[in-house]
Amino acid sequence: MINRKEFLYSAGALGLATAFGVRGAQAQEYPSQDIHMICGFPPGSGADIFVRYFAEKLRVVSGRNVVVENRPGANSNIATEYVARSKPDGYTLYLFAGTTVAATMALFKNPPVDPGKTLDAIATTSNLAFMLMVDPKSPYKTVAELTAAMKQKGDKATYAVAANPGIIMGTLYKNTAGLQSVEVLYKNASDCMNEMQSGKLDYAIHDPIFGLAQEREGRMRILAVSTAERLKAASHIPTMKESGVPMDLNLWWGVMVAKGTPKPVADKINKWFSDIASTEDTKKFLALSGADPLIRTPEQTQAMFMKAIPEWGEYVRVAKIPQT
Repeated sequence: MINRKEFLYSAGALGLATAFGVRGAQAQEYPSQDIHMICGFPPGSGADIFVRYFAEKLRVVSGRNVVVENRPGANSNIATEYVARSKPDGYTLYLFAGTTVAATMALFKNPPVDPGKTLDAIATTSNLAFMLMVDPKSPYKTVAELTAAMKQKGDKATYAVAANPGIIMGTLYKNTAGLQSVEVLYKNASDCMNEMQSGKLDYAIHDPIFGLAQEREGRMRILAVSTAERLKAASHIPTMKESGVPMDLNLWWGVMVAKGTPKPVADKINKWFSDIASTEDTKKFLALSGADPLIRTPEQTQAMFMKAIPEWGEYVRVAKIPQT
């Protein structure tokens, strides 16, 4: 006759074996249905084009239909909350801008979810930088030349921004270089072009998609990027650090799932995106946006994200970006 202790031990062992068996079966069966990829920005936006590229590539490698859902608004907070409250089974993926989501707790007075506690970052796709640029007719060919001139102008100097990373980069530049330039905030990067061309603005800080497109058209001269190392996709452009203004604003993109997603499923998703990021097609696609492929393990990705939360919270504070 089996005693109580032996019974409890056997029952516990059976329970663990069953749990591991279920998880193993889930991983083997995954994916058995459509995958939904969430985008925090509207259709037709740069982020939407980015998400749809990876969705199509994911369709091929996963063998399943991939449905893109746009859930824009509140600096992508609506999409963040949606994924955080989704079922943790790997069928709802969030292709996200790591720094945007990391800054959520600092940007909102009452964020609906805490991304660090409700989401897991499990894969990376790319990294990119914001760019310091001037009108091509401007006499400034380097950051050093621009800095010297802006010191002379004092608070008469002006610059354009249109997104939080640009606001942060602009503040870091001013603080480090000792400038008094006045920030002019635009709704969209392209809205500043008339003022740039007329000389009413001295410089601008915008995203690489806009910056490189303008450079190719001969409408902007890019002086430096915000990352500590040059981007392979834009290797002709020096870094702010090289130019005497130390900073390292790396705007990486990755993939998130609801916390509690089985590790075997997360590992499979990570491999898919790592394989996609390694292809020549993806390297060419990213290069058009001034981005480099970025490949990390699930553990490395989560560590990057958790490190970014306090870092970008401090950037928001230094840049005095008001909470909403």
